[in-house]
Parts: sequence; C-alpha cells; structure tokens
Amino acid sequence: MILTLTDTNSAKISSALLKARRSAGSPAMGMVLTLIVVCDESEYEPAMKAGMHAGREHPSRILLVVTGPGRNSSLNAEVRIGEGTPGEVVIVRMRGAVAAHPASVIRPLLLPDSPVVIWWPGKSPANIAEDELAHLAGRRLTDASTAGRPLAALRTRAETYRPGDTDLSWTRTTPWRALLAAALDQYPSKITSILVEAERNNPSADLLSAWLGSRLKLDVTRRVSDGPGITAARLGTAAGDIAITRPDGLLASYAVPGQPERLVALKRRDLTDLISEDLRRMDPDDVYEATIKTLAAEPKAKKARTRKPTTKKATAKRPATKKSAAKRGGARVSSGRSRG
Repeated sequence: MILTLTDTNSAKISSALLKARRSAGSPAMGMVLTLIVVCDESEYEPAMKAGMHAGREHPSRILLVVTGPGRNSSLNAEVRIGEGTPGEVVIVRMRGAVAAHPASVIRPLLLPDSPVVIWWPGKSPANIAEDELAHLAGRRLTDASTAGRPLAALRTRAETYRPGDTDLSWTRTTPWRALLAAALDQYPSKITSILVEAERNNPSADLLSAWLGSRLKLDVTRRVSDGPGITAARLGTAAGDIAITRPDGLLASYAVPGQPERLVALKRRDLTDLISEDLRRMDPDDVYEATIKTLAAEPKAKKARTRKPTTKKATAKRPATKKSAAKRGGARVSSGRSRG
C-alpha cells in the first residue's frame, strides 16, 4: 500500500502509518529499530533500495528524509507498507524553512522504545555530533568514499568522533581484517613489515593500514594499484609473506609460509551488505575509534619527521655530546611509537 500526502505534518503522517498498517495487517511490534536516511533526490532511490533489503534481516521503520533547496516551505510524504516492503517506509520531502529543523518532523515518527540509527549515504555534516537529526540516534553511519577528499573526511570524523559513529569505509574492511587475524592465529610469527596495496584515494585502505600499524606497532608501506578497492595486504615474516591478494575484486589468493596457496571468496560488497552488517550492533565500535584516531595522527607524525633534517643541520656545527645523542635517540623512538 502506498499513501501520498501533500502539504502535510507529523500528525497526519502518523495517522497515515496507522491506517496503512491496519489495512495491510502489519503490526509495528515486529520491527526492531528506526533507520533514518538523510539524502537528496539523486541519492534516495539507491539508499531506499539498500535500506529495504537490509530490512529483510532487520525489520525496521525506514524514514527517508529527502531535502532540497527552495524558497517556499513545503512538507510532502509517501507511506509504503506491504507489497514486498519489509517493515514500513516513509519518504519525507522537505523544502524551505521546515528543512532547517527536520527533527521536529521526524521525532514523532520514531518507533517507541527501540534503537534509532541515522545514515548519510552521500554528503554528511562536518560535525555529525552537532547535527539536529543525529541527536535522535544512538548509531550514526557515514561513508567517506563518497567525499571528494576521502582521507580529509576521515580526519574530520576522527576530530568530531562520538561513541556510536561508524563509517562504511571501515565496514568494507571487515573481511580483510577477519582473514588477516585468522592468518596470524594460524601462523603466529614475528611480523617484520606490512604492505597494503589499493587504488588511489581509497579510504578503506587508509583504515586497514592504520589498524594493522596500530596493532602490530610497525610502519605500513602503501602502494598504489589499479584497483578495484584494496588489492593486497602482505605481512612480512622471516619465513616469507603472509599474503592476501585480490586483483579482480572477487577472489583472493591466501598464502601462509609453508602451506599451499588457497583461493578464498572476497567479493566487494554492496551497500545492502554493509548496512546489514552495521545494523547488527548498536554498541559503540571501540576498535574503529582507536583506528580512526590513529589515522588522524599519522600526518602530524610525518610532518615531525620532515622537520628533523633541518634541526640536525642547524646543530651540526656543535660537537655532539653523549647527552644530546641520547636525546636524539629518544626522539626517534617516540616518533616511531606515535606512528604505530
């Protein structure tokens, strides 16, 4: 059933939901969460499709907040229930002054006594913790891969991080992290080097590198490949590399020293799989928090290293004492720890 409402308000939308639910025989008690999707007209169709598919695993009320420019204030809505729609879908289109305060419209539409997740499939606020709609949610999902400068977007996410934030670029690394962790369990050995290969400006590769570097306390070498996405991760050991290589985005070659090489399924996942995974947990992701903050600190460490030669040149005229040599050695150790 599809109900279209023009020049409406929250009360009328709630009444339409109740009417449609009774007609379709779909009780609200079967839904487990509210998913708010904030997008524009160019993004809402794929976002709705991904949300509805994820709703088959997590029955939910999906509120698509579609905003756009306009001088005149308007609020239109479309309610969809039944006919293959899992849960309930409400498309709310806002223009003008009402779009400046969307929480007043969306708050009455939330499912009572259930978690709320908000997702920006495209452009997201610079500081999502201060966003009006974000205050309604306990989990907040962004996607740095849609930004013009993905690494800068991740840095912004780190600077404004609040418990409950997650980026889909991190979710894309889940199969890689699982395989690498399993490889280290299977072949526990001292890791001497780390190499990650990926296409240029891939935020998932930046997060995977930061995760490996922080966990193994080593610098990570990045190599640009033709893609798609992440194409290889290599952990060097004295006996050879623990290597996962995926040149085609479908199958990966999995190699551990002393064992035959194997093929494993490592297909690049679509939005449906990513959203479904993130909706499985409502608690903050502590590992993501530590990783993104490590990533944000890396450029500062690199800047500090580039200034060191200038310092050495300025002090080269003075004979080095044991004390100054010890200080320089301590600085190297400190910068190494900060890079890890």
